[in-house]
Amino acid sequence: MPDAAAINDFDQRLHGDLLRPGDAGFEAARRVYNGMIDRHPALIARCADQADVAACVQLARDQGLPLGIRGGGHNGAGLAVVDDGLVADLSSMDDLAVHPAEHSVRVGPGCTWGDVDRACGEHRLATVSGVISTTGVPGLTLGGGHGYLSRRFGLTVDNLLEAEVVLADGRTLTASPDAHPDLFWALRGGGGNFGVVTSFLFQLHKVGEVQAGPSFWHMQDAEAVLRRYRAFLPAAPEALYGFFAFMTVPPAKPFPAALHGQQVCSIMWCWLGDPDDLDAELAPLRDAVPPAFEHIGPMPYPTLQSLFDGFYPPGLRWHWKGDFVRELPDEAIALHTEHARRMPTPLSTMHLYPVDGAVHRVAPDATAFGYRDCLWSSMIAGVAERPEDDAAIRDWARGYWAALHPYSAGGAYLNFMEAEGQDRVRAAFRDNYDRLAAVKATYDPDNLFRHNQNIPPAGGGTAG
Repeated sequence: MPDAAAINDFDQRLHGDLLRPGDAGFEAARRVYNGMIDRHPALIARCADQADVAACVQLARDQGLPLGIRGGGHNGAGLAVVDDGLVADLSSMDDLAVHPAEHSVRVGPGCTWGDVDRACGEHRLATVSGVISTTGVPGLTLGGGHGYLSRRFGLTVDNLLEAEVVLADGRTLTASPDAHPDLFWALRGGGGNFGVVTSFLFQLHKVGEVQAGPSFWHMQDAEAVLRRYRAFLPAAPEALYGFFAFMTVPPAKPFPAALHGQQVCSIMWCWLGDPDDLDAELAPLRDAVPPAFEHIGPMPYPTLQSLFDGFYPPGLRWHWKGDFVRELPDEAIALHTEHARRMPTPLSTMHLYPVDGAVHRVAPDATAFGYRDCLWSSMIAGVAERPEDDAAIRDWARGYWAALHPYSAGGAYLNFMEAEGQDRVRAAFRDNYDRLAAVKATYDPDNLFRHNQNIPPAGGGTAG
């Protein structure tokens, strides 16, 4: 704990609010999206601006405090919150400016993707993000970022044009292809290892109304659907995106009552092309294995982005595991269906997110995100409402992952990892790891930013 004089000086300089244990709002401020996370920081600084972020960095550095950086708080491992340390909460830094003529948007680190989608959607523009709109911009971006637009427009980091960064020594600089290109390279998939990003500039694309929605199949058809899907989607036009999922049908509209509570496999579609062409594009899969139910239709892209928000609100209890996948052999498909039938709660799920198309047209060493030769990013998520189910969802997710890991490419999407050890961190970065460690040594030689999927600096530093 820093001495009282240091805290007082910090509080006087802070433009935002400083919360201590016992203060009104402290308990809510330390909570994150994953209800399993229960960490107790010493201080939470609600940063109002870039100067506040720099002050947090200085206090943590000078006083030897663990430092957590919170954007949207969606990280499954809860890495934004640190015990007995300082949390720099960026959620108030939510400035956002769309530049329609330039097809770009400047985004503050307190914004969620819902904020970005709505503002850009007014101009029929969008950039690549995930599939839950309450997710914060910083974490998803710095981990790589994939979602409905990835087959057509690449990863979120492929659409990052520049970033303003507060470094470990308190300096602020702008990283871009032309300014500090080594840092810009590392930020695009290297996580929060290199500094605190206080402004993102993204490329936008013309995206207005899309054709979107799910197809459901009964579980007895799951193996047949997966065998068709593994060949169908990679050969489909890049305007078609569909992530595969195992799930339990919620007891709600528009799902038919006969399917409520049933375990199914599904594909969530997004079509960016001519609406009249969608039926022909889906016909090879539909004809081979007719769906039990479909609900596909026109909707604004921001509506698609928020469809899952109500099903997965903040506070649920999550245990998730991930891996990148190059292929789905019959043996892996059989294991998928075997473990899916054991989903321990109605909210538990498994997703296969496509990461081909435009993602593959970027070289694996062009950004820190190196898995450019895989077809899918898998996520196995045990999700529960009650603490009594924690052991069940953990054991199911770990067992499912252990069975399928031998069929993976070896590493996981950074944002689908929990605290899994340094070997898994190294595997997540593949051949880019050593280069990242060298960049870390340049910009954070003492590893101040270590409460993340940590890359210790080459030649020294402390692992997180």
